[in-house]
Amino acid sequence: MNNISGDKIDGFKTEEFRTAFDWSKTSGDYAKYRDIYPAEFYESLHSFGIGTAGQRVLDLGTGTGVLPRNMLQFGGKWTGSDISGGQIEQAKKLSAGTGINFIRTAAEDIDLPDGSFDAVTACQCFWYFDAKTLVPKLDRLLVSGGKLAVMEMAWLPFDDELAGACERLILKYNPKWTGCGYTRREVHIPDEVLERFDIVKREGFDVNVPFTRQSWHGRLKACRGTAVSMTPEQLAAWERDDMALLEEKAPEQFTILHHAAFCILEKKQ
Repeated sequence: MNNISGDKIDGFKTEEFRTAFDWSKTSGDYAKYRDIYPAEFYESLHSFGIGTAGQRVLDLGTGTGVLPRNMLQFGGKWTGSDISGGQIEQAKKLSAGTGINFIRTAAEDIDLPDGSFDAVTACQCFWYFDAKTLVPKLDRLLVSGGKLAVMEMAWLPFDDELAGACERLILKYNPKWTGCGYTRREVHIPDEVLERFDIVKREGFDVNVPFTRQSWHGRLKACRGTAVSMTPEQLAAWERDDMALLEEKAPEQFTILHHAAFCILEKKQ
């Protein structure tokens, strides 16, 4: 998902893309339907030395706080940041009483003291950031030897028949959507990152994620290609046709094949 090569992404120039989407439009669906990562995902991240007991971790593009909430079990101290007010509002509601700190800010504008964190995470979001501006800031925010974890998990439309059919339907209503056609791959790391960080670990695996018709429809609605970029008329038509497609092709409960990919980096000495 998220093919960001070339000069334009989803019809926007590259620099416009970073702020083109108002995720607040779908924060309710995002909060309800995007907490889908399996236990293996979080266990893998912890095994790579992220979110360990007492570790201070910053989660960029935190959305509704899915990653921090699920990683709390390992004892880390988490801060989540996101540019969307709606996402941060939902994150605070869902994480009440957990001790997670959430701040509304663009990743590039985070203003915290040097050495505030032992690790930084970015899940399903790094392509939205201006690496040239962000990377020096991450270098400053992290302690010596601090880690950066960049992650993806996306459905496989060429391997999973239902995912492919649903993806083609989104493209019918939003042909400019480039967040489609995902295939198994390594996480892309911009050259600017490699100037200040070394890759220490790469890993990927397939996982079948369980859904109902409604939760899969909700997951699709909370992606970049639908609620945050379609007109109200397009969205209503897509919702009608998507539910009809699911009623025709899917049982009430099913799984969708996804691929999870990790890249763990360490701050250069």
